[in-house]
Amino acid sequence: MQSKIEDYAFVGNGRSAALISRFGSVDWLCWPRFDSDACFAALLGTDENGFWRIAPGTGEVASSRNYVDGTLILESRFDTPDGIVEVVDFMPLCDDFPELVRIVRGVSGTVRMHMDFVVRFGYGNSVPWITRLEDGSGIRAVVGPDMVALRTPVELTDTALHTSSDFTVNAGEDVAFSLRYGRAYEALPVARKTHEMLTDTERDWKAWSSRSKAHGKYKEAIQRSLITLKAMAYRATGGIVAALTTSLPETLGGNRNWDYRYCWLRDATLTLRALMRGGYYGDAGRWRDWLVRAVAGAPEQLQIMYGLGGERRLQEWECDWLPGYEGSSPVRIGNAAAGQLQLDVFGEVMNALHEARIGGLPDDAETWAVQVALLGHVEKIWEQPDEGIWETRGGRQQFTFSKVMCWLAADRVIQSAEQFNLEGPLDRWRALRDAIHHDVCTRGFNAHRNAFVQQYGGDALDASLLQMAIIGFLPPDDPRIRGTVDAIQRELMSDGFVMRYKTETMRDGLTAGEGTFLACSFWLVENLSLQGRDDEAAALFDKLLALRNDVGLLSEEYDAQAQRLVGNFPQAFSHTALVDTAFNLLERRRAGSAQV
Repeated sequence: MQSKIEDYAFVGNGRSAALISRFGSVDWLCWPRFDSDACFAALLGTDENGFWRIAPGTGEVASSRNYVDGTLILESRFDTPDGIVEVVDFMPLCDDFPELVRIVRGVSGTVRMHMDFVVRFGYGNSVPWITRLEDGSGIRAVVGPDMVALRTPVELTDTALHTSSDFTVNAGEDVAFSLRYGRAYEALPVARKTHEMLTDTERDWKAWSSRSKAHGKYKEAIQRSLITLKAMAYRATGGIVAALTTSLPETLGGNRNWDYRYCWLRDATLTLRALMRGGYYGDAGRWRDWLVRAVAGAPEQLQIMYGLGGERRLQEWECDWLPGYEGSSPVRIGNAAAGQLQLDVFGEVMNALHEARIGGLPDDAETWAVQVALLGHVEKIWEQPDEGIWETRGGRQQFTFSKVMCWLAADRVIQSAEQFNLEGPLDRWRALRDAIHHDVCTRGFNAHRNAFVQQYGGDALDASLLQMAIIGFLPPDDPRIRGTVDAIQRELMSDGFVMRYKTETMRDGLTAGEGTFLACSFWLVENLSLQGRDDEAAALFDKLLALRNDVGLLSEEYDAQAQRLVGNFPQAFSHTALVDTAFNLLERRRAGSAQV
């Protein structure tokens, strides 16, 4: 039986990441990159598609877990009738061969442990050739170019394409396991001392966390989200993945299953902003450099997403040997949305780069040149229909929010030019900004509904429009904004959380049904706060924080009926919205106190 999405934690090193269930099973791991083929894919299939479990072997077990403060080191505690053990999981922050280390610690008594290891390369499809290491320290598994070496002092048994071990741990004893990736045609990676790696990893994470600006009532939630976002940034290039998984469903048993292991400009810019607010301008600078490289060239060829290194071809295909999470098929690899036109990304990029300048991130002529070129392209295409922020697959439409974000692109470029004495045709840009604003207010507002609507001339609501007041398109107390917020609260709420739109009525090319979208609920908190409805804002924010799992992680959506997290996990969009909203609530509260 597959674990619930909220039953997973993860460890990572800025190159790849492993999802680990509360029962001690690694059910998802892609090596050597976030977007590489998985060698453990039980998350989307069965145990035969690869997993690595270390847990007590017999008897009733009570489990709990936590991250070491300020780190991504996971400690899982198992209480048994015979004693207590901890399993410490981490990935060393190194730049050569990726490695996953698992250390079993005896806390009290004597506990019998069992390890099961089934590695299957190629998303759970390719059975490897397994041989013993010459020094007797473990096994080597090879398929084509891929290789992993599992090292441990305990005896390993190979049976029917499974590797297992039964061993005991006494109080005060440690038993270490190390799984290291390498290329099959290269020399076997040299073994390293696991406890030294643990010490180094804890030191490095705590050094990074110590620079955080997280504070106040929400400090813990902010800091855990920042660590999560940091771990989702690909260290080699600065690109930021939207999530660590593919095809976790937006509704259980449904087909809204997408591969999120790529760098969306939207998600990455939101992550950039969250990291800057947390005090991490060095990380933001690396992302900006990635962005300039990725979008360099003809502005009309800008994509909404890229690979970790800036790759542009992200062909989508279906992994038909995996049944999907709880039968949610198909399992998709790659993402065809890379070829979509989504006008909102221009606004997200311009806003992030403007905030980077305000924050003191060193600027360069190349970045400004790219912005000028991109805004020139926006001038030509902003009136076109597009697929929109939600990446619909039902054809291009005139989405109101897309136009709002084109306004934001022009506005932030103008602000940068004015505040930092940057060269550009300001009069032309101001005329563009005014024209888009008038167009949105004229064609995107439905007077009968007293609300901005999803599409020009339509009457359907869309939660993305909650951002209008947040970005400053209109004041939060504008009657049209109040009307929009009220309408969304009436019609797009499920059990107190916000849906993106009504999938039953929108032509999005997919079957109806999905969970509530967590980022949208955070945007509602922002609007309530901006309108001075502080008690409502705080109550909804606390309700959202309560949706995090026991180690502070969020997926993309929440199924209010099943009361479960759904969608890819952990999701950058959700965690960036949490960070932004928490900081804003704290700042408004402080500003209000100062005025009293």
